[in-house]
Order: sequence, then C-alpha cells, then structure tokens
Amino acid sequence: MSVDTATTVYDNLGIDATTADALFLQARTANTFADQPVSQEQLDAIYELTKMGPTMMNNQPLRITWVQSPEARAAVVAKLAEGNRAKAEQAPALAVLSYDADWHEQFPVFFPHAPERKAMFDGDAATRAEIAKNNAWMQSGYFIVAVRAAGLHAGPMGGFDAAGVDEVVNGGTSHRSFLVVNVGVPGENAWFDRLPRLDAETATATI
Repeated sequence: MSVDTATTVYDNLGIDATTADALFLQARTANTFADQPVSQEQLDAIYELTKMGPTMMNNQPLRITWVQSPEARAAVVAKLAEGNRAKAEQAPALAVLSYDADWHEQFPVFFPHAPERKAMFDGDAATRAEIAKNNAWMQSGYFIVAVRAAGLHAGPMGGFDAAGVDEVVNGGTSHRSFLVVNVGVPGENAWFDRLPRLDAETATATI
C-alpha cells in the first residue's frame, strides 16, 4: 500500500494508525521465527478474540489444536509439504485448524434460544460439512488477526496431507483439518517481498 493511500485509510478508521498497521497494513506472513516462547496466556487470548467473530447462526465450527509436545509436532511436520517443514519445526507455536463436521451437536450452547433448530441439520451430513468448512475458513481469518493482536505473527500453510494430519490430531472425532499455522515472533529474514494487492477498482463495485 502506498503512503498516500495509507494516509487516506487512516483518516477513515475507528482505530489508530499503529493498530491498523499491526493488524493489517504492515502485518506480514512470517517465514522464520525467533527463539522466543509463546505463552499459554497468549494462546488463550488468541482464542478469546477468534471466537467473537460472526458465523452463521453463531455456529463456530473452528477447532484449534495447539501442537506442543515434541512427538506430536514431529508427527504433524512429517505430513507437511517439504517446503513447509523447516518453518513448522522452528515456530514457537504450531496450530492445526480444523472444522467440526458435527458442529450442530453444539446447538444448545451456541443457539440457546432455539436449540430445536439442530433438527434442521441432523440428516444432512453433506450440508453440515459445507457449512462447517465455509464458516471455519471465515474464522481462520479472525484467528490470524487475533494472532497479530497478541503481538505475534502468523504463517498459515495449506500444503499438507490433511488425512495424515487428521490421523495425528483428530482421530476418533468429527474434526477435519484444513490449515496449519505457525505462530511466534518473527526471526531473521522473516519476510518475502510483499506481493501486489488488487486495487479497489478491480475488486469492488457499487451498484
């Protein structure tokens, strides 16, 4: 983003420029990480922010697995594409993001004023899975912004054997992995050159 464009954006926000930079304008995908631990309190704060984003009927299908033990991390890393393995080994925190295909079982919790609506989804696993994937992907965006709000950087990765990762972290559940995210403080040479973003004329329309 150019300085002039950023200045115009800053003038039209309800947050200060420093926060806008940290969450969006200067935030980057980290490719290396410093040897600085991420605390459990930070991980908890990330989820507390993530869960507040809107989802369809408040269904919140995202499930986060923090891969902390050396054995679990080695097992997950082995399922990643080769180019992603070193980053995942180095990151202080590693998250597997999954969607719960049986999210509707939580209707009494997330939709307490109308728990009977669970019946709308009881017999349609395909529709449930599609809803779960769409809303969990939306929540993954909230997750990345929450990581930034915690003073950290995220490195989301899609190159992995999802079935293999599910064997490691989701066995015996209705959870299905769709994204693996490195989390931590950036290390040396953490950034690739920022690639261009589409301009508003290309990506937006007014009718």
